[in-house]
Amino acid sequence: MKALFCTDGSQISYGAIVNFSQWFKNYTADILTVADWSCLSDVVLSEVSSISSKCSNNANSILDYSQHFFYENNINFGRKIKSCGSAVDVILSNEKDEEYEYLIMGSNGKKGLQKWLGSVSQEVASFSKSSVYISKSSNYSNKVVFALDDSLISSRRFISTLKNMNLEGKDIHILTVYQTPEYLFLEGNMDSNWVVDIDEKQKREGLMLLSQYEEIFNDFGYDNLHKSVLSGNNAEAIIKYCDENKADLVVCGMRTRNAISKILPGSVSRRILENVAADVLIMK
Repeated sequence: MKALFCTDGSQISYGAIVNFSQWFKNYTADILTVADWSCLSDVVLSEVSSISSKCSNNANSILDYSQHFFYENNINFGRKIKSCGSAVDVILSNEKDEEYEYLIMGSNGKKGLQKWLGSVSQEVASFSKSSVYISKSSNYSNKVVFALDDSLISSRRFISTLKNMNLEGKDIHILTVYQTPEYLFLEGNMDSNWVVDIDEKQKREGLMLLSQYEEIFNDFGYDNLHKSVLSGNNAEAIIKYCDENKADLVVCGMRTRNAISKILPGSVSRRILENVAADVLIMK
């Protein structure tokens, strides 16, 4: 399995690769750092030779330290990659060229502080064709929540992910969310019996969906699962569940977005990424 570790030299990014290593096995990671000049003005860029030298030296230091960090933590190292430009564009370009299965990034969950942090991880998660692991802090790497539905994650992709993961001894939760009638677009008056019927039907469908995924987990030898069918707004229900259960990792699906979708409201997975304290693995 091949992964791309994206780092700006921050403690958050190194925490991400450590956390990832607690969940995944048998992988080799390339190390990428970017001298991101996209936020600099033309006036500053006129002194580019001096800036270029400093950025290059800093990038080399980050890559050398990262390689040493990998050796100290018994992480399989591939190659070092140094580049200049927009962080998002460089990451996505390298992903396309090498066809990585996973991108690994740290995020402090804030916007406007550094181009590498917060907004960069969100954009990469939205437009990457690879699955993306985003970490916000070091944690126990023990409790994982799989937020499942019947459309975003194919069975083949899900099985491939489980093959790569090390869930032995982990506290595994699987859940799905259905929308209650008040969240549905309805015309006319609602009959109370109809509301009860549709609610019960969605609960049954949710349990059936979880049973299908439970069989996949059982095939891998994981049979001690916590199953939950939640109701309400998808993102809000998942975020609340993860916070209340102190999840270390939440796994969800996301469709790869196009340029037009960038201006549209955030998806469920994007809202999860922005609001949970846990690490987030977005499966594509």
